[in-house]
Amino acid sequence: MIDDVLRHARAQRARHVDELKRFIAFASVSAQPSHAVSLRRCAAWLAAHLRGIGLADAGVYATRGHPIVHASWRTAGSKPCLLIYGHYDVQPAEPLDQWRSPPFRPVVRGDALFGRGASDDKGQLFIFVKAIEAWLRERGRLPIDIVCLFEGEEEIGSPNLLPFVARHREALRCDGAVMADSAMANASRPALMHALRGALYLELDVRGPRHDLHSGNFGGVVLNPLQALCELLAGLHDARGRIAIPGFYDNVRTFTPHARERLLRDAPSDASIMRDAGIGRPWGEAGFSLYERLTVRPALTINGIQGGYAGAGSKGVIPAAARAKLSFRLVPDQDPREIEQIVRAHLSSRIAPAVCGRMRVVSAAPPAQMDTRHPVIVAATRACERAFGVQPALLRGGGTIPALQCFNTVLGTQTALLGFAPNDAGRHAPNEKLHLPTFEKAVAAAIALFDAFAAAHATSGPASRGAGRIAS
Repeated sequence: MIDDVLRHARAQRARHVDELKRFIAFASVSAQPSHAVSLRRCAAWLAAHLRGIGLADAGVYATRGHPIVHASWRTAGSKPCLLIYGHYDVQPAEPLDQWRSPPFRPVVRGDALFGRGASDDKGQLFIFVKAIEAWLRERGRLPIDIVCLFEGEEEIGSPNLLPFVARHREALRCDGAVMADSAMANASRPALMHALRGALYLELDVRGPRHDLHSGNFGGVVLNPLQALCELLAGLHDARGRIAIPGFYDNVRTFTPHARERLLRDAPSDASIMRDAGIGRPWGEAGFSLYERLTVRPALTINGIQGGYAGAGSKGVIPAAARAKLSFRLVPDQDPREIEQIVRAHLSSRIAPAVCGRMRVVSAAPPAQMDTRHPVIVAATRACERAFGVQPALLRGGGTIPALQCFNTVLGTQTALLGFAPNDAGRHAPNEKLHLPTFEKAVAAAIALFDAFAAAHATSGPASRGAGRIAS
């Protein structure tokens, strides 16, 4: 029985929100170098908070980029060990003028807490922190061993996570991993993701003249790099919404009609996806439902274009250079390295001879697939059913989390990826929010997950043992 632990957590709701406000107030934007100090301060605050709830070894560990926070609770017995992953870095808050309140001055309005990172991922990370605290405050111990691994670079592709995990694999050895960094199936039903798409982020630079030119003196004579870039980008999709790069679909897995029917069983409808996106008409690859387009079909998105003058009024200029930011979402059997080569060859063959182009890989991650029979996923299913009164929807996700593949290949473990953020939470958008009643239920689910994971291993033999602490 865990009723006493659940009661403790419920009694601390107001304090949990106050603490989460302090966590969100750090402008921990990993993509922007100007926020490096905020990331270090955020990591230090998180480690101190973990020590305060009873994880005495919590510390901050330097990487070549932003730091990683590690903490653990290990016993000398044979309890199973659960690795809890999350990220304290957040997306850029721009456009700032579309926020109703400053993104790093979190505020409660109604039943929601607003601020950048409220749902992605500080709020969802904090769910497990508060579950650990409830167990330790009420019982003085945890029913399992745990390792916390919280990074500050997930939003930029986790470039330093794999080296850190590989270097400390013995100390991080576990029987399963869990994270909450996804959306719910609907407003009252959490999601359990069993597959995610991979990703390839690119920057494409096009250069022309040595410096900006007067468009009256040289317009019609000099090819504008911004025009050349737009022409390249305009040719990346065909009229049916498919990516128009030869060879791009060669390894895309084909699903049988029966598999597609099973895929759509618990999937959101086209109408609900359109409602969540706030659109009246969909776009994309013909012949597939919107959910299929989001999960088992690849996608190419132009995330941003830079070049020329975008200020008030007019300026007659031919810019010397232009840049585009692209992201590919990849599906099972697509290799980011192979896609990079295909895209590079295609762009090289299409760029106008009057300009020069350069493509740079920003980050890459392969698609991920989880084993739904693994004890950690079974335990997560039971825990969500207890807290929410319904089993989580077993879904595929359209996003990418590099940590999943890292834990699978380096630690040899499976991960339960839970979604406790409603689809209107505004992740990656202005006015991001955390639904507080859902947060409370999610803390209860995490409390129950620890108990269910212990029960799942009660008769399964010796658990994995970590080999001591991580050295500074």
